[in-house]
Parts: sequence; C-alpha cells; structure tokens
Amino acid sequence: MLNDILMVAFQFITSFFATLFFSIIFNAPKRLLVPCGIVGAVGWVVYYFTLQAMTSVGASFSGAFCLGMMAHFMARYYKRPVIIFYVSGIIPLVPGGLAYDATKLMIIHNYDAAIQKSFEAMMISGAIAFALIIVEIIFQTYLKLRRKVQMHRNPI
Repeated sequence: MLNDILMVAFQFITSFFATLFFSIIFNAPKRLLVPCGIVGAVGWVVYYFTLQAMTSVGASFSGAFCLGMMAHFMARYYKRPVIIFYVSGIIPLVPGGLAYDATKLMIIHNYDAAIQKSFEAMMISGAIAFALIIVEIIFQTYLKLRRKVQMHRNPI
C-alpha cells in the first residue's frame, strides 16, 4: 500500500517537473509554469492509473481527456490561451519512445516489429488528438449554451 502511494507520488513529481521544464523551453509565462506542470502531472497520473485497466491507447485517451479538461479550467482561471497548457501538458503522454523504437527497428531491418510499433505510436497519437478534440467540442458547446442562456435572461 505504502509502496503504491510512493510510486504515484514519484510519477506525479517526475511528470510535473518534465512538464514544467518543457514549459520553460516553450517560453510559457513565468506565472504559468506551476499550473502547466500540474496539468501535465494530472494527465500522466490518470494515464498511469488507467493503464492498469486498459490498453495504452485507451489510457492515453483517458489521460489526454483529463489533461484537456484541466487545461481548459486553468485557461479560464488564469485568463490565458488554452494552447499554453495543451502544448506543455501533453509532453508526458507523447509516444516518443515508441516512435524511436519503431525507427530503430526499421534501421535494423526488423520490419514486422517496426510496423507494429509504428502502428501503436500512431494509435496513441490519434487517441490523444481525439481526446483533445472531444474536450474542445464539450467546452465550445458549453460556452454556446451559456451565451444562449445569458441572452435569454438578459435580452437587449
């Protein structure tokens, strides 16, 4: 039990700093470095937990979905563009290691394994993109409904 808690804390801290340092490289505003780190860490921890119950594609979708929701909440709270939180927060979920392995396997002429790794990397990337699109649709729909309700309450 204690070992699991320590592992989750370790996962959160390492993904937080990975996201924070990438935010520095991407020149995010200084006051948004910690919120960007939190967004990335939450996305990774959700991925880590759901990976035990489903495939890496489903876990990536879940992590990216939570990351997208957090990014929108942080963007609204700090009154900044959501892309700041998306770009830096997505880094822990990107399947760069799989893409590297696929390229390495291609170079050593192990084409069957290379195609398998490439396909998995593409599926994970697609799941991440799809999750962010779904979150964007949810928030755009919410904002439109909120505007309609406000217009209905206060007609000019």
